[in-house]
Order: sequence, then structure tokens, then C-alpha cells
Amino acid sequence: MSSLPPSYDGGRRLYLVRHGRPRIDPDQPPATWPLDPEGVPDIERLRSSERLPDRARWFSSPEPKALGTARCLTDTDVTVVEDLREHERAVTPWFEDRAEFAALVARAFAEPDRSCSPGWEPLAATRERVLHAVRRILAEVPDDPVVLVGHGTAWTMLVSELTAEPPDLDAWAALAMPDLWVLRFRGGWSRVGHWEGHA
Repeated sequence: MSSLPPSYDGGRRLYLVRHGRPRIDPDQPPATWPLDPEGVPDIERLRSSERLPDRARWFSSPEPKALGTARCLTDTDVTVVEDLREHERAVTPWFEDRAEFAALVARAFAEPDRSCSPGWEPLAATRERVLHAVRRILAEVPDDPVVLVGHGTAWTMLVSELTAEPPDLDAWAALAMPDLWVLRFRGGWSRVGHWEGHA
């Protein structure tokens, strides 16, 4: 999928930013991880890339890594929305093997109505709360572009629901930290671009 030029040819845009690199602490829940200072230059590269709108309303997940990313990307006010938090994984063992974690997430997508690991929220619940929050935001902000800063799994579920397409797990696996998906509304939502500036 190609990236977008700085100016667009019509249709409402929704910008989904995936947070920057967190400072990982295997002894703490991922929802509490802050940004890794070494990853801030990547966020600054996204800010200077001209892929984000100059005038927009900004909203963020409450998780520190997401809110920290939002505050690095804009000098405007950022509204924290509790329901934009990531798929809840209150009890998550540390996965040295990324493929093992990816397989567990894939199972969660395949069986969204059940918890696929102890302490994990069913993905159907993630989908419903994130979708409800985003629909509310879009209704409250009918004219301005909207930027949401959050998480890969939540955004994958959201894009699937808005576009009426199956969850794209290849796109999920390819997401960088940070990253950006852009959706356009013309009678329906479609994913029309992503940021190609990450390493």
C-alpha cells in the first residue's frame, strides 16, 4: 500500500497512529510501559514527515506509551479516551520468541469471543469498546480531521470493522513503532495509506 502525499483529493480522513517504542519491563504489565527515550527520534521523524494534518483533533489511549507519543507529535491539546486502550492483557508472560506471541494473538483474532490466555480480554470486547469510542469521537468532531494515537491490535480490529474486511494480521505484524495508517471515508471507510518513513 502506498503512502499518501501531504495533500489529499477529498473525503474525510481518520489517522491511526501506533505508539512509539516502549521501555520494556518484563516484570510490569505492558499497559504501564512508558516510552523508551531512545525511540523518541523515530516519533520526531513521523512528526516532521508531513503525513499528519496541520489542523486536527487529537485523541489518545490512556496508556503511557500512547499518550507520550501523542504529546511528542503535537503541541495541541490531546484528549485521553479510556476506551482507546489496547487489548487488555493483564496477565501476560514475557515472550522472548516474538513468533510465539504472534501465534497467540492470531488465535485471539480467530476466536474473538473467548479469552485466549489467562487475563486476556476477548477481542470481541476490545472491538466493541474501541469501535464505540471512535464512533462517538467522529460524531462529536464532524468536520476536522481526527488523529487517534493508540495500539496495533486495537487498530487492527477497528480497521476491520470500519472497512468490513477481515483483520489484516500481516499488516499488524508489519507495524513499526511508531507507525501510521490513514483511512478515508467516501460512502464507506477504506485504508488508503500508511507511513513509509520508518526504518
